[in-house]
Amino acid sequence: MITGRIAAALVLLLTSVSLATPVETFVNSRTIENFKIASTQSQFGAFKFVGGLELTSGNADFGSISAFRFLDSGGAMLSVSDNGFWISGAIGRDTQGKPSSFDNVAIAPMSDRVGNFDEKKWLTDAEGLLVNGDKVTVSFERDHRIATGELSLETFEFVSTNEPLPVPGKEIRSNRGFEALAKSPIGSALQGARVAVTEKSLNKAGNIYAGIMDGLSKGVFFIARQGEYDITDGDFLPNGDLLLLERKFSMAAGVAMRIRIFAGSEIKKDATLEGTVLLEADMAYQIDNMEGLDVWQRGDGTTMVSLISDDNHSILQRNLYLEFELEQ
Repeated sequence: MITGRIAAALVLLLTSVSLATPVETFVNSRTIENFKIASTQSQFGAFKFVGGLELTSGNADFGSISAFRFLDSGGAMLSVSDNGFWISGAIGRDTQGKPSSFDNVAIAPMSDRVGNFDEKKWLTDAEGLLVNGDKVTVSFERDHRIATGELSLETFEFVSTNEPLPVPGKEIRSNRGFEALAKSPIGSALQGARVAVTEKSLNKAGNIYAGIMDGLSKGVFFIARQGEYDITDGDFLPNGDLLLLERKFSMAAGVAMRIRIFAGSEIKKDATLEGTVLLEADMAYQIDNMEGLDVWQRGDGTTMVSLISDDNHSILQRNLYLEFELEQ
């Protein structure tokens, strides 16, 4: 006989299926030529600005993108929004290889943990995304969970199972859950293990909870919180080092973003990582609420870093896509 408690547990672990008709959506793209406003400067430390886009659409469901991953070298991409939508598309490029458009966009709602399409945002507040072959992993906050399974890019059917959380549930704050998911390279110190980093779930020392999800190094570690910045996304470099995107906001100064790098060899259970700041930008730059980061390899072998912003469906904010070459 299955008790109510056991039945409830099975509901949480059973496969969820997301079935919805994707909506093809036209997106307007305005090119961004310079990262720093009113300046032709292209080099910013280790980052060289390639180009960017400001994206708008008549479809009210477009926007609020919180994470994305390229499915090829800077072309087709998959993204998630924090109001519960899958958004796929492809970056178009001009003759110089700079981003010029966002094409072939399709949008479909995500299902909650029991397979329902619910209007309650907190049930499908998707924040982190990882694509590994035919497997997709999505992290959700508020209804804290990490779901992994197969996703059809034609139908957006998502057959998934919720994974054990890499950080104790009691330590995950209500709206400060898992923002960053990243998979380390196979030949790196972490040997292909995935990591998950929270936005602002803090330990008693005021540092940010994170976890190694797989392998012999599995366990909790911490990111030192510096200033008022919170984690919004991250990805591994080919050499195994980790980039984390951070954001802060104040009414007086507006929004700012920062990218820190962390040595892959230092990511271990119980470690507290300080990292090194590689890039910092405020309202003097073409930024907004920067939420997504992806590392990818261009055809010539150059390591690329792309960023995307979450406009929160606000007329005061923008959907931005920014692209950089990274010198290593």
